[in-house]
Amino acid sequence: MDQLVINGPSKLSGSVKVSSAKNACLPILAGVLLNPKPTHLKNLPDLRDIRTMCKLLEMLGVKITKNDNITTFDASDLTSTEATYELVKTMRASIFVLGPLMARKSNAKVSLPGGCAIGARPIDLHLTNLEKMGATITLEEGYVKAEGRMTGTHLVLAFPSVGATENLLMAAVLADGKTTIENCALEPEITDLANFLNKMGARIEGIGTKTLVIEGVMESELCELEYEAIGDRIEASTYVMAALATQSTLTVEGFNPEHIEFITEKLIEMGANIKVGPDYMTMEPSTLKGVKIDTAPYPGFPTDAQAQIMALTCLIDGNSLISENIFENRFMHVPELKRLGARITVKGNSTFVEGGFQFTGAPVMATDLRASAALIIAALAAKGTTTIRRVYHLDRGYADLDNKLRSIGVDVKRENPELENNK
Repeated sequence: MDQLVINGPSKLSGSVKVSSAKNACLPILAGVLLNPKPTHLKNLPDLRDIRTMCKLLEMLGVKITKNDNITTFDASDLTSTEATYELVKTMRASIFVLGPLMARKSNAKVSLPGGCAIGARPIDLHLTNLEKMGATITLEEGYVKAEGRMTGTHLVLAFPSVGATENLLMAAVLADGKTTIENCALEPEITDLANFLNKMGARIEGIGTKTLVIEGVMESELCELEYEAIGDRIEASTYVMAALATQSTLTVEGFNPEHIEFITEKLIEMGANIKVGPDYMTMEPSTLKGVKIDTAPYPGFPTDAQAQIMALTCLIDGNSLISENIFENRFMHVPELKRLGARITVKGNSTFVEGGFQFTGAPVMATDLRASAALIIAALAAKGTTTIRRVYHLDRGYADLDNKLRSIGVDVKRENPELENNK
């Protein structure tokens, strides 16, 4: 397994451009299955999850070709409707193929998903609402088996689930009649998916609101298109907090700052000196103070940035209280931050962070994607050498991370001890 070795403390400088958002690209890739005509996607990030989703599409019969920064998908002849355990076990987002397959082929067999172990994320909302649209669903031997023609109906989500909103949205594109989905999640990645589907020929109204109305279209009405997903707001947030943690001047570009407006407001409340442009943010060295954070569905503070801001609060004068309200097992980074010198007390779904201590380099273990990002931030601010193991978690969500870090002044190298020992 690869590991990253970072020699700190680091001083960042220059600019860094974020990649297209993984959490936007994955449902868009699933949406390719709806279209019998070619779909051209620009600047797909080179991430493990993206590669896995492309392998899954190929397993279903999609032909994929790449020319420079454009990847073309030909889903005209789907040869399978089964997403096997071998691929699905590594990535929760593979459940996104369920809705498009049901819309296009009226049957699907999808293995129950895997992914980061950050708490139970059941797919009940996906399944119960697909049943309301006409699917007959059974769970057998670890697989979801579904069949039936999708028919438009009125759906009210019990919880504003991002995944369920996206899956049901795609299922409704080719459904007979009109589908109304209420209590939708509001994340920018959902807006991006809806815009992509509309450019394909779907008829979706209410984009960016809690109520989506989809008028089903015929498969023949969909068209060839080219599309580029939004910039990754979580990657951007990670670099923003890394700059503040290292008292650096850094510009983060290639994303919409409105997508992290709540994070920015919290950082300014803490005393951060931030300049916001149309597609960039610039951080200056700042004197920060403690803060109270409660994670919440968008537009609240995102759970995907909770670990990163916890690493930042360890370094600033004053104490902070961070509560996790989305996932019940998302404090796995706390023991690793403590190895670097953090003073954090966990009680229930909240952590009390005693700030004002410098991190000291040590070997640490990445436990999930965003926990890994917190360890990167801590390592950048730490005195000495920090070795971060199991960085395959990072490779699921941060494209070309070590090269990007080097470009802004970080002393970092990627190693594979097993390969070194076998030489």
